[in-house]
Amino acid sequence: MNGHILAIDVGGSHIKGTILNSGGKWQMDYKRIDTPKAAKPADVLDIVTTLARDMPEYDKVSVGFPGYVRNGIVYTAPNLGNPFWKNIPLGQQISNALGKPVRLVNDADQLGLGVVSGKGLEMAVTLGTGFGTALLIDGYLLPHMELAHHPVTKKHDYDDYVGSKALEKEGKEKWNKRMAKVLRILKVVFNYDRLYLGGGSADELHIPLDNNIHLFTNEDGIKGGARLWQLEDRYHITTNYPDK
Repeated sequence: MNGHILAIDVGGSHIKGTILNSGGKWQMDYKRIDTPKAAKPADVLDIVTTLARDMPEYDKVSVGFPGYVRNGIVYTAPNLGNPFWKNIPLGQQISNALGKPVRLVNDADQLGLGVVSGKGLEMAVTLGTGFGTALLIDGYLLPHMELAHHPVTKKHDYDDYVGSKALEKEGKEKWNKRMAKVLRILKVVFNYDRLYLGGGSADELHIPLDNNIHLFTNEDGIKGGARLWQLEDRYHITTNYPDK
């Protein structure tokens, strides 16, 4: 057993995969496949198995998924095709398909594990198709909240307000003004020690950032796929094993 991990990041635009060693060091470049519109569970499972094909040897799998996940079960996936994602045991399905143990968590949670310092209250936010969030205390995940679907105005939740569709529709200048408002809210509500911003839209940020706000890349965040396997069982990260 070499301890290598297949780390998968399921996104609204792409599904990406790489191999990490147990310390989170990359063993190869990303492989990626476009995510179909209104992707169904069978679509995601097919892409994950395709990515895993011809990968170097690995022993276990970490998957970050854009929705509400508990115990390896997906309950929501607003940025894929929500009607298809209700009580889907995706962790078990991937484990059975690949024949390896799998840990499946929210995608922002996995990315957050890869970038935080591990000291104090830290928050990671992914800016992409939607608005992903993770909260950690001393490097350990707190229960996941789908903050993306909390109202930020009378008409919009965070996904609507600063997601990729809003960036495209409103333009960079207005989107940055919206992001400045969002950052003010997060600062007051969470009083974090550090905030980490990443995702495809983070490159479009052109506003002053506080000294305790840091930008990260998905390449940094995917290292959380290794950290996910370092968490003790008492932190309630479910492992799915292949059915025998």
